[in-house]
Amino acid sequence: GNLEWLDKNKTSFLIMWRRPEEWGKLIYQWVLRNGLTNSVFTLYELASGDDTESEEFHGLDEAMLLRGLQALQQEHKAEIITLDDGRGVKFF
Repeated sequence: GNLEWLDKNKTSFLIMWRRPEEWGKLIYQWVLRNGLTNSVFTLYELASGDDTESEEFHGLDEAMLLRGLQALQQEHKAEIITLDDGRGVKFF
């Protein structure tokens, strides 16, 4: 369940440490634990900010971070937004 084919011919694949849904769950647990619902963060703040240094998702690749946030968006726990200088996310 942690392997994903990147093309139809199955010549390249991605092996994930955690599935996007699992990353989303870890991020959302951090949001709840710190009382950060209704807060907006840039993707940089989540992946590289001082507030997340001790979290497992700190340093996560932006593409995987986005996939985790998209999973949260599907669950109506977050909304990915476009900011002037990039992307961000609002948590509910």
